Amino acid sequence: MTVQKTPTAAAHPMGAAPSTSWQVTPDHVAMTRPARPVRPVTLAAEPQAITVYAAKTALLIVDIQNDFCTEGGWMHSRGIDITPNRAPIGPLKRLIEAFRAEDMPVVWVNWGVRKDLLNIHPSLRHAHHPTGLETDLGQPVPGTRSAIIAKGLWGAEVVDEINPGAGDCQITKHRFSAFWDCEADAVLRNLGITTLLIGGVNMDQCVMTTLEDASFLGYDTILIEDATATTSPQYCVQAVLYNVKLLFGFVTGSQAVLDGLAAAR
Repeated sequence: MTVQKTPTAAAHPMGAAPSTSWQVTPDHVAMTRPARPVRPVTLAAEPQAITVYAAKTALLIVDIQNDFCTEGGWMHSRGIDITPNRAPIGPLKRLIEAFRAEDMPVVWVNWGVRKDLLNIHPSLRHAHHPTGLETDLGQPVPGTRSAIIAKGLWGAEVVDEINPGAGDCQITKHRFSAFWDCEADAVLRNLGITTLLIGGVNMDQCVMTTLEDASFLGYDTILIEDATATTSPQYCVQAVLYNVKLLFGFVTGSQAVLDGLAAAR
Protein backbone atom coordinates (compact mmCIF):
# COMPACT_ATOMS: atom_id res chain seq x y z
CA MET A 1 0.00 0.00 0.00
CA THR A 2 1.29 3.46 -0.89
CA VAL A 3 1.67 5.70 2.13
CA GLN A 4 0.76 9.33 1.57
CA LYS A 5 3.53 11.59 2.78
CA THR A 6 2.93 14.99 4.27
CA PRO A 7 5.41 17.58 3.02
CA THR A 8 7.83 18.69 5.72
CA ALA A 9 10.25 21.06 3.96
CA ALA A 10 9.47 24.51 2.64
CA ALA A 11 8.05 24.19 -0.85
CA HIS A 12 10.09 25.38 -3.81
CA PRO A 13 8.02 27.05 -6.58
CA MET A 14 8.65 25.56 -10.01
CA GLY A 15 7.10 27.43 -12.91
CA ALA A 16 6.88 30.68 -14.84
CA ALA A 17 4.27 32.34 -12.62
CA PRO A 18 2.71 31.62 -9.20
CA SER A 19 -0.64 30.71 -10.73
CA THR A 20 0.93 28.12 -13.05
CA SER A 21 3.66 26.73 -10.78
CA TRP A 22 4.11 23.48 -8.92
CA GLN A 23 5.22 23.61 -5.29
CA VAL A 24 8.02 21.06 -4.83
CA THR A 25 9.68 19.53 -1.76
CA PRO A 26 12.00 16.50 -1.63
CA ASP A 27 9.06 14.20 -0.87
CA HIS A 28 6.02 15.96 -2.29
CA VAL A 29 4.86 17.82 -5.41
CA ALA A 30 1.73 19.99 -5.24
CA MET A 31 0.24 20.53 -8.69
CA THR A 32 -2.69 22.56 -7.42
CA ARG A 33 -1.49 25.81 -9.02
CA PRO A 34 -3.25 28.22 -6.65
CA ALA A 35 -5.03 30.92 -8.59
CA ARG A 36 -4.28 34.58 -8.10
CA PRO A 37 -7.14 36.65 -6.67
CA VAL A 38 -9.81 37.27 -9.27
CA ARG A 39 -10.07 40.98 -10.00
CA PRO A 40 -12.49 41.92 -12.78
CA VAL A 41 -11.62 44.99 -14.84
CA THR A 42 -14.34 46.52 -17.01
CA LEU A 43 -13.35 48.48 -20.12
CA ALA A 44 -15.26 50.65 -22.53
CA ALA A 45 -14.80 48.98 -25.91
CA GLU A 46 -16.41 48.25 -29.26
CA PRO A 47 -18.56 46.50 -30.34
CA GLN A 48 -19.43 45.98 -26.63
CA ALA A 49 -18.04 46.88 -23.24
CA ILE A 50 -15.93 44.05 -21.84
CA THR A 51 -14.78 42.69 -18.48
CA VAL A 52 -11.45 40.90 -18.14
CA TYR A 53 -9.54 39.37 -15.23
CA ALA A 54 -6.43 41.36 -14.38
CA ALA A 55 -4.54 38.23 -13.30
CA LYS A 56 -5.00 36.66 -16.74
CA THR A 57 -4.33 39.73 -18.88
CA ALA A 58 -1.09 40.90 -20.49
CA LEU A 59 -0.06 43.97 -22.47
CA LEU A 60 1.46 42.70 -25.74
CA ILE A 61 3.58 45.30 -27.57
CA VAL A 62 4.54 44.59 -31.18
CA ASP A 63 7.59 46.02 -32.99
CA ILE A 64 8.06 49.36 -31.22
CA GLN A 65 11.67 49.22 -32.36
CA ASN A 66 14.17 51.57 -33.91
CA ASP A 67 13.94 50.31 -37.48
CA PHE A 68 10.25 51.22 -37.58
CA CYS A 69 9.95 54.16 -35.19
CA THR A 70 13.25 56.08 -35.01
CA GLU A 71 15.11 58.45 -37.32
CA GLY A 72 18.08 56.62 -38.78
CA GLY A 73 16.16 53.35 -38.79
CA TRP A 74 15.29 51.25 -41.80
CA MET A 75 11.86 52.74 -42.58
CA HIS A 76 13.14 56.30 -42.18
CA SER A 77 16.05 55.50 -44.53
CA ARG A 78 13.54 54.52 -47.22
CA GLY A 79 11.96 57.97 -47.12
CA ILE A 80 8.88 56.78 -45.24
CA ASP A 81 7.31 59.25 -42.82
CA ILE A 82 7.60 57.48 -39.46
CA THR A 83 5.59 60.14 -37.60
CA PRO A 84 2.50 57.89 -37.37
CA ASN A 85 4.57 55.06 -35.89
CA ARG A 86 5.78 57.31 -33.08
CA ALA A 87 2.25 58.26 -32.01
CA PRO A 88 1.72 55.12 -29.86
CA ILE A 89 4.79 55.83 -27.71
CA GLY A 90 2.98 58.21 -25.34
CA PRO A 91 -0.08 55.98 -24.74
CA LEU A 92 2.15 52.92 -24.36
CA LYS A 93 4.33 54.64 -21.76
CA ARG A 94 1.26 55.28 -19.61
CA LEU A 95 -0.08 51.76 -20.10
CA ILE A 96 3.27 50.18 -19.29
CA GLU A 97 3.52 52.15 -16.06
CA ALA A 98 0.01 51.09 -15.06
CA PHE A 99 0.56 47.41 -15.89
CA ARG A 100 3.81 47.29 -13.95
CA ALA A 101 2.14 48.95 -10.96
CA GLU A 102 -0.58 46.28 -11.06
CA ASP A 103 1.96 43.44 -11.43
CA MET A 104 0.44 42.56 -14.81
CA PRO A 105 2.78 41.22 -17.52
CA VAL A 106 4.24 43.52 -20.17
CA VAL A 107 5.36 41.40 -23.12
CA TRP A 108 7.43 42.80 -25.99
CA VAL A 109 7.70 41.03 -29.35
CA ASN A 110 10.20 42.47 -31.83
CA TRP A 111 11.63 41.44 -35.14
CA GLY A 112 15.19 40.10 -34.81
CA VAL A 113 16.36 38.03 -37.77
CA ARG A 114 19.30 35.64 -37.75
CA LYS A 115 22.43 36.86 -39.51
CA ASP A 116 22.37 33.82 -41.82
CA LEU A 117 18.58 34.10 -42.49
CA LEU A 118 18.33 30.31 -42.38
CA ASN A 119 14.76 30.40 -41.05
CA ILE A 120 13.57 33.16 -43.42
CA HIS A 121 11.81 31.76 -46.49
CA PRO A 122 11.97 33.42 -49.94
CA SER A 123 8.49 34.95 -49.86
CA LEU A 124 9.29 36.77 -46.62
CA ARG A 125 12.55 38.11 -48.02
CA HIS A 126 10.75 39.16 -51.20
CA ALA A 127 8.24 41.16 -49.15
CA HIS A 128 11.10 43.27 -47.81
CA HIS A 129 13.19 43.71 -50.97
CA PRO A 130 10.92 42.81 -53.89
CA THR A 131 13.29 43.58 -56.79
CA GLY A 132 16.27 41.82 -55.25
CA LEU A 133 18.25 45.04 -55.54
CA GLU A 134 17.32 46.53 -52.16
CA THR A 135 19.27 45.86 -48.98
CA ASP A 136 18.33 42.42 -47.66
CA LEU A 137 17.13 41.59 -44.16
CA GLY A 138 19.94 41.59 -41.62
CA GLN A 139 22.23 43.68 -43.82
CA PRO A 140 23.56 47.18 -42.98
CA VAL A 141 21.82 50.12 -44.64
CA PRO A 142 24.49 52.57 -45.86
CA GLY A 143 24.39 55.92 -44.10
CA THR A 144 22.19 54.69 -41.23
CA ARG A 145 22.50 52.95 -37.85
CA SER A 146 20.42 50.07 -39.15
CA ALA A 147 21.20 46.50 -40.10
CA ILE A 148 17.67 45.66 -41.11
CA ILE A 149 15.84 44.15 -38.08
CA ALA A 150 18.95 42.11 -37.20
CA LYS A 151 18.79 40.37 -33.84
CA GLY A 152 20.91 42.01 -31.15
CA LEU A 153 21.57 45.19 -33.12
CA TRP A 154 20.22 48.73 -32.84
CA GLY A 155 17.44 48.42 -35.42
CA ALA A 156 15.83 45.55 -33.51
CA GLU A 157 16.01 47.30 -30.13
CA VAL A 158 12.98 48.90 -28.49
CA VAL A 159 12.93 52.68 -28.85
CA ASP A 160 14.74 54.55 -26.08
CA GLU A 161 11.62 56.32 -24.83
CA ILE A 162 10.04 53.10 -23.52
CA ASN A 163 12.77 50.52 -23.19
CA PRO A 164 11.67 47.33 -21.41
CA GLY A 165 12.06 47.07 -17.65
CA ALA A 166 13.80 44.25 -15.81
CA GLY A 167 10.49 42.57 -15.02
CA ASP A 168 9.15 42.68 -18.58
CA CYS A 169 9.25 39.74 -20.97
CA GLN A 170 11.08 40.18 -24.30
CA ILE A 171 10.48 37.84 -27.24
CA THR A 172 12.16 37.82 -30.65
CA LYS A 173 10.01 37.04 -33.69
CA HIS A 174 10.92 36.11 -37.26
CA ARG A 175 7.56 36.50 -39.01
CA PHE A 176 4.93 39.21 -39.28
CA SER A 177 2.92 37.31 -36.66
CA ALA A 178 4.34 36.76 -33.18
CA PHE A 179 2.80 33.27 -33.13
CA TRP A 180 4.78 31.56 -35.91
CA ASP A 181 8.37 30.32 -35.44
CA CYS A 182 8.28 32.04 -32.05
CA GLU A 183 7.90 31.11 -28.38
CA ALA A 184 5.20 33.71 -27.65
CA ASP A 185 2.37 31.19 -27.22
CA ALA A 186 4.35 28.99 -24.81
CA VAL A 187 5.45 32.00 -22.75
CA LEU A 188 1.94 33.43 -22.47
CA ARG A 189 0.39 30.10 -21.50
CA ASN A 190 3.07 29.52 -18.85
CA LEU A 191 2.21 32.93 -17.44
CA GLY A 192 -1.45 31.91 -17.24
CA ILE A 193 -2.54 34.54 -19.76
CA THR A 194 -5.86 34.25 -21.58
CA THR A 195 -6.46 37.90 -22.56
CA LEU A 196 -4.21 40.15 -24.64
CA LEU A 197 -4.36 43.92 -24.87
CA ILE A 198 -2.37 44.61 -28.03
CA GLY A 199 -0.51 47.68 -29.30
CA GLY A 200 2.41 48.45 -31.58
CA VAL A 201 3.26 48.85 -35.27
CA ASN A 202 2.47 48.40 -38.08
CA MET A 203 -1.21 48.11 -37.31
CA ASP A 204 -2.22 46.46 -40.59
CA GLN A 205 0.77 44.13 -40.79
CA CYS A 206 2.52 42.68 -37.73
CA VAL A 207 -0.07 43.88 -35.21
CA MET A 208 -3.01 42.54 -37.22
CA THR A 209 -1.43 39.18 -38.04
CA THR A 210 -0.42 38.75 -34.40
CA LEU A 211 -3.93 39.60 -33.22
CA GLU A 212 -5.53 37.24 -35.74
CA ASP A 213 -3.29 34.32 -34.80
CA ALA A 214 -3.83 34.98 -31.10
CA SER A 215 -7.56 34.84 -31.74
CA PHE A 216 -7.22 31.57 -33.65
CA LEU A 217 -5.27 30.12 -30.71
CA GLY A 218 -8.10 30.96 -28.31
CA TYR A 219 -6.84 34.14 -26.67
CA ASP A 220 -9.23 37.01 -25.98
CA THR A 221 -7.86 39.79 -28.20
CA ILE A 222 -8.33 43.53 -27.64
CA LEU A 223 -6.73 46.13 -29.89
CA ILE A 224 -5.77 49.41 -28.19
CA GLU A 225 -6.54 51.85 -30.98
CA ASP A 226 -4.38 54.81 -29.93
CA ALA A 227 -1.51 52.51 -28.91
CA THR A 228 -1.12 51.16 -32.43
CA ALA A 229 -0.34 52.83 -35.74
CA THR A 230 0.85 52.31 -39.30
CA THR A 231 2.58 54.19 -42.08
CA SER A 232 0.11 52.65 -44.53
CA PRO A 233 -2.81 54.63 -46.03
CA GLN A 234 -5.75 55.45 -43.78
CA TYR A 235 -8.01 52.92 -45.47
CA CYS A 236 -5.75 50.20 -44.03
CA VAL A 237 -6.46 51.52 -40.53
CA GLN A 238 -10.20 51.49 -41.19
CA ALA A 239 -10.04 47.94 -42.52
CA VAL A 240 -8.21 46.73 -39.41
CA LEU A 241 -10.66 48.37 -37.03
CA TYR A 242 -13.63 47.04 -39.00
CA ASN A 243 -12.35 43.47 -39.11
CA VAL A 244 -11.18 43.32 -35.49
CA LYS A 245 -14.62 44.39 -34.29
CA LEU A 246 -16.40 42.12 -36.76
CA LEU A 247 -14.34 38.94 -36.53
CA PHE A 248 -11.42 38.83 -34.14
CA GLY A 249 -12.11 40.68 -30.90
CA PHE A 250 -12.60 44.16 -29.54
CA VAL A 251 -11.23 47.68 -29.88
CA THR A 252 -10.58 49.95 -26.92
CA GLY A 253 -8.46 53.01 -26.09
CA SER A 254 -5.58 53.50 -23.68
CA GLN A 255 -7.58 55.81 -21.42
CA ALA A 256 -10.37 53.25 -21.18
CA VAL A 257 -7.80 50.69 -20.01
CA LEU A 258 -6.33 53.09 -17.45
CA ASP A 259 -9.81 54.01 -16.20
CA GLY A 260 -10.78 50.35 -15.90
CA LEU A 261 -7.67 49.48 -13.90
CA ALA A 262 -8.16 52.47 -11.60
CA ALA A 263 -11.80 51.61 -10.95
CA ALA A 264 -10.90 48.01 -10.07
CA ARG A 265 -8.42 48.91 -7.34
